[in-house]
Amino acid sequence: MGARKLPVVALFFIVLAMLPSHTVTVAVMSVDLGSEWMKMAIVKPGVPMEIVLNKESRRKTPAAVCLKENERLFGDNALGVSVKNPKTVYRHLQSLLGKKHDNPQVALYQKRFPEHQLQEDSVRSTVYFKNSEEMQYTAEELLGMVLNYSRSLAQDFAEQPIKDAVITVPAFFNQAERRAVLQAAQMAGLKVLQLINDNTAVAMNYGVFRRKDIDNTPKNVMFYDMGSGSTTATIVTYQTVKTKESGTQPQLQIRGVGFDRGLGGFEMDLRLRDYLAKLFNEQKKSKNDVRQNHRAMAKLLKEAQRLKTVLSANVDFMAQVEGLMDDIDFKAKVTRAEFEQLCADLFERVPRPVQDALTTAEMNLDDIEQVILVGGSTRVPKVQEVLLKAVGKEELGKNINADEAAAMGAVYQAAALSKAFKVKPFLVRDAAVFPIQVEFTRETEEDGIKTVKHNKRILFQRMAPYPQRKVITFNRYNDDFAFDINYGDLSFLGQDDLSVFGSLNLTTVRLSGVGSSFQKHADAESKGIKAHFNMDESGVLLLDRVSSLLTVLLLCCLSELGNTISTLFGGGSSEPTLNVTEPVQDEEEVPLESGKDDKADTPNDEAAKETQEDSEKIAGEDQSQGKTETEEAGSKTDEKDGEKSGNAEAEKDVEKKAKPQKKSKISEDITVELIIRDIVDPTADDVTSSKKKLQDLTDRDLAKQEREKNLNSLEAFIFETQDKLYQEDYELVLKEEEKEQISTKLREASEWMDEDGYSATTKQLKEKLSELKSLCKDMFFRVEERRKWPDRLAALDSLLNTSSFFLRSAKLIPEDDQIFTEVELNMLEKVINETTTWKNETVAEQEKRSTKERPILLSKDIESKLTLLDREVNYLLNKAKFAKPKAKAKAKNSTSSEKNNKANNTAEEKVTPPTVESTESKSGPVENGPPENHIEDEL
Repeated sequence: MGARKLPVVALFFIVLAMLPSHTVTVAVMSVDLGSEWMKMAIVKPGVPMEIVLNKESRRKTPAAVCLKENERLFGDNALGVSVKNPKTVYRHLQSLLGKKHDNPQVALYQKRFPEHQLQEDSVRSTVYFKNSEEMQYTAEELLGMVLNYSRSLAQDFAEQPIKDAVITVPAFFNQAERRAVLQAAQMAGLKVLQLINDNTAVAMNYGVFRRKDIDNTPKNVMFYDMGSGSTTATIVTYQTVKTKESGTQPQLQIRGVGFDRGLGGFEMDLRLRDYLAKLFNEQKKSKNDVRQNHRAMAKLLKEAQRLKTVLSANVDFMAQVEGLMDDIDFKAKVTRAEFEQLCADLFERVPRPVQDALTTAEMNLDDIEQVILVGGSTRVPKVQEVLLKAVGKEELGKNINADEAAAMGAVYQAAALSKAFKVKPFLVRDAAVFPIQVEFTRETEEDGIKTVKHNKRILFQRMAPYPQRKVITFNRYNDDFAFDINYGDLSFLGQDDLSVFGSLNLTTVRLSGVGSSFQKHADAESKGIKAHFNMDESGVLLLDRVSSLLTVLLLCCLSELGNTISTLFGGGSSEPTLNVTEPVQDEEEVPLESGKDDKADTPNDEAAKETQEDSEKIAGEDQSQGKTETEEAGSKTDEKDGEKSGNAEAEKDVEKKAKPQKKSKISEDITVELIIRDIVDPTADDVTSSKKKLQDLTDRDLAKQEREKNLNSLEAFIFETQDKLYQEDYELVLKEEEKEQISTKLREASEWMDEDGYSATTKQLKEKLSELKSLCKDMFFRVEERRKWPDRLAALDSLLNTSSFFLRSAKLIPEDDQIFTEVELNMLEKVINETTTWKNETVAEQEKRSTKERPILLSKDIESKLTLLDREVNYLLNKAKFAKPKAKAKAKNSTSSEKNNKANNTAEEKVTPPTVESTESKSGPVENGPPENHIEDEL
C-alpha cells in the first residue's frame, strides 16, 4: 500500500509547488487624492511605508488625464499637453463629484475651464464631458482612470500586483461625494479598504511616530491644512485608552472640524493668471484679447503657478512666457506685495476654519497645545502670518511633511486593515461632520379631528464618532409606511456652502410587508419596527435591514419544565425550541430628539422604556419560573411518596405553577425599497459599461506600448547589427557571402521601416525582428563563443592545477592517518586525466578549424567539465572537514592493547558522534553524512 501511495503523494507535492504563491500579492497602497496632486504610498513585505516615485522619479503626481483620439496620457505628460491643447486635458475633477448640473460648483468649474463642454446627464442630473460624439466621459470615469494610473505606478514601484487601497477624501465630503469616489474606484477595479478623511490620515501619521509621547493625559493638537482646492482645520485629541482586545493603546479622536471649500492655492494661481493676462493686454502688443485664447491662458496659468512658488521665497520675480500669443513674448515684473493685494480677501478667510473648529469642539485657543501646518499652500508667507496672528501662538508647527503626511497616515491604516501585515494598534475615532436624521409623518385623530404631524429623530449628531451602528424603533405602525433619511441641522454652514452642498435629502425608505408580518402572529404583541443603520469606516451611511419585532407568550407544561431542569443538571433531554428568538443586538438604540413630538405618533422614550421594562420583566419571570420549577418538582416527589393532601384552592395554585407564562421574541425582515434623493447611483449596467470603457482604453494603451516596444527593438537591432558587421570580432567569423546576405537583409528591413514600418502592426514588427535574428543567429553564436573562451579556459586550467596539487598532497598522507580510500583518490585522478585530455585535444582541434566555421570548443562543455571536477574535489574536501583522527594504542600497555583499544573505542564512540566513518561496498565508497545540525555543502 505504501509503495502505491508514494507516487500519489509525490504528485501532490509537485502540484502544490506549482500553485501560485499568495504572498506575492500582499502589498497594499494608499492614494492621497487631492484636487490638483496625488501622492501614493505602499507597504509590502520587507519594505515599510514608502512614498511611490512616478516615472519621472517625482514624489507627487498631477491628478490629470489627457484623452486624445488614439492615446491617453497622465500626470506630467498630461499637463504638458494642456499648454498646447487644453481641451483634451481633464483635471480638478474632485469639485464635480456628487454634484448636479445646476450646482454652483459646476458653473465655477465651467468658468475656470471654459475649453471644456459640460453636458447634463438626463437620468442622474449630473454632468459629463463631451469632447465628441465618441468621447464622452463622466467625472467618475475620469477619476477612475486617474486611480487606475496611480495603481499602475504603485505596482511598478512595488514590483508586484496591488489590489487593495485606502483613499483619502476631504473631511467635508458628503454622502453623495463619498459614494462617487467609491464608484470611481470600482470602475478602476480597485478594492477600497476604506475612505479615510485626509485630516484623519494626517493626524494618524503624526500620532504613529509619536506613540511614546501619548499618555492618559489628553493632548489637543490642531492641524491646519490648506491645499490646492480647499482648507480644513481639525482639532485632534491624543491619549491612551484601555481596550478589551489589546489593553492600553494610543487613540486619536477628532473633536472639531472647520473648513472652507473654496480657499486654496488654486484660486491664488487663477488670480495671478488673470493679473498676468491683464498686464499682457495693457502692453498692447496684440490686437486680440489674451483671455479669449485658451492656449495662451493655459500658458499663463502654468507661469502663475511657478510665480506663486517663487514669490514665497522672493519679494519680486520676472514672469515671462515665450510665444504667448501671435508669436509675441510676454515679460512682466510681479512683486509679492502685488500678489498679496490680489488675494487680500482670501487671506482674510484664513482664520475662519480655525474658529469653526474651536466652536465645533467647544474649546478655546488655550486648550490647543500646538498648531501644525499641512498642505502645500501653507508655504505662502502671508498665510502663515495671518494664521499665526489668529491662533495667538509663538510659532506654528512644521514638524511633519506637509505634502506626504496624509499619504503616509493612510498607508499605515491600509496595512492595519490588510490581513497580510501586523501593525501596532492605533485607535481612531473619526467624526461625521454633518448630522443625519430620520423624518416621518403620521396621521392622528384627536377629538374627531385628523391631523398629519411631521416627526424627526436624530440618527447621527454633528461630530458623532464612526464607525457606529444605530437602531430606530417605530412603535405605532401596523401597516406599510415610509420614512426619509435627511441631513440634520446645517445652520452652521453659510448660504454659499449650503448651495454647493447640494440636496439636503438623502433617501426615502418604503417598507412593505409590515401588515402581513403582524397578521402572521395575531396573538403576538407588537414591539415595533426596527431599522438598523450603519455608518461604516468610510463615513458612508447604510441601511442594513428593517425587521418587525413581536413578543409571544408561551405556555410550558410541567413535564417540559422537569426535562429542562434535568437537562441543566446533566440528565435527560429536551425538545428543541422554536426558532422565535431574536439574536441580541449590540447596536445603540437612538434616543428621541428633544422637542414637542407627539408621544402617540413617534418612536419615543416611553416606548424604549417599555421595551426595557419588558426585558426586565421577562428576566424576572425567568428567574421566578426557575424557582417555581424547583418547588413543583419537589411537590411531585412528595406526591409519589403517598402524601396526598390539599384542597381545591391548592390545586388551582399547582395548576398555575404547572403552566407559567414565558415571553419569546419573534423577528421578521421587512421588504425595503430605497429611493435616493441626492445623487442617483449609476445602475449595474452603467457601472459594467464604464468598466468596459476604461478597460478598453487600458488595453489600447498596453497594445500601443507593446507596439512601440517592438518598433524600437526592431529599429535598434537593425542599426546595431549594421554597425557590428564592420567590427573586428564580427569580421573575423563572417564569410563574405554571409556578410553580404546579412547586410542586404538589414538594408531591406531599414527601407521597409521607412516606408511601412511605422504603420505596421505589432505582429508584423515581431515577425520582421524574428526573421532578422534567425538570419544572424550563427554569427552571434560564433562571436559569443570566442568571447567566452579565455575566461572559461583559464578557470579550467586553474582548477586542474589545484586539483592535481590536492591529489598529490592526499597521496602523501601516511597510511595510518589516511582518511581517503584508494577508490576515491583513483576516481579523482581519473577525472583530472580525462578533463586534461579532453581540453588538450579539443583546443588543438579548434585551432585547426577556420574562425568562420561553427566551433567545436563550446563554452557549455567547458562549464560541464568544470562542474564535474569541482564536484569530485568538494566531495573529498567535505570528507576531510568532518574527519576525526584515528585512536592510537599506548606501547607499554601492548599486552592488553586489544582489550584497551576496544574500551577506548567504545568510550570514544560515546563521546564523539559517528560523523565521518567510511565503509566500502561493492558499488564503491559510502560515506556517512555530517551531524544533523550541520548543513552539508551541495555536491
